[in-house]
Amino acid sequence: MKTLLPNALDDLLIRAGPAHGAPPNILHVLHAVQDLCGYIDPRFIPAIAQSQGVTEADVAGVLSYYPSLNTQPVGRHRIQVCLGESCFANHCSRVVEAIKSKLGIELGQTTSDGRFTLEPVSCVGNCAVSPSVRIDGELQGRVRPSDIAGFLDRYR
Repeated sequence: MKTLLPNALDDLLIRAGPAHGAPPNILHVLHAVQDLCGYIDPRFIPAIAQSQGVTEADVAGVLSYYPSLNTQPVGRHRIQVCLGESCFANHCSRVVEAIKSKLGIELGQTTSDGRFTLEPVSCVGNCAVSPSVRIDGELQGRVRPSDIAGFLDRYR
């Protein structure tokens, strides 16, 4: 059965099928789809499952387990605020509030212009200099609420 997917995605899924006798690699395929499309539309789950020879539940399970996989479009700039124990003890909630106030969005949301997505993360491994914020993979430590405007202005 032919799915109604963009040709590039169809090609990717054909190439990503497991080699004869090899186990499926659902996570690898999900990352490849996200790299291609920017996110993983849940409507793609049946085609991904078919390409890997697994059930839709298998794909949905992997997709829901990894917070780095997105099921909706994300902003051009991805802001991840660490909410781990060290960051929490060092008042990351104040940093979160400053970002929410500056952007006018809540955690898990994207600005209406599609520029920023604000995401919580459990830990970024930067505990010695918490609280930490990662913007487009660039890690910032010892972030204060007063730093937020300057950080975000660099991405405007």
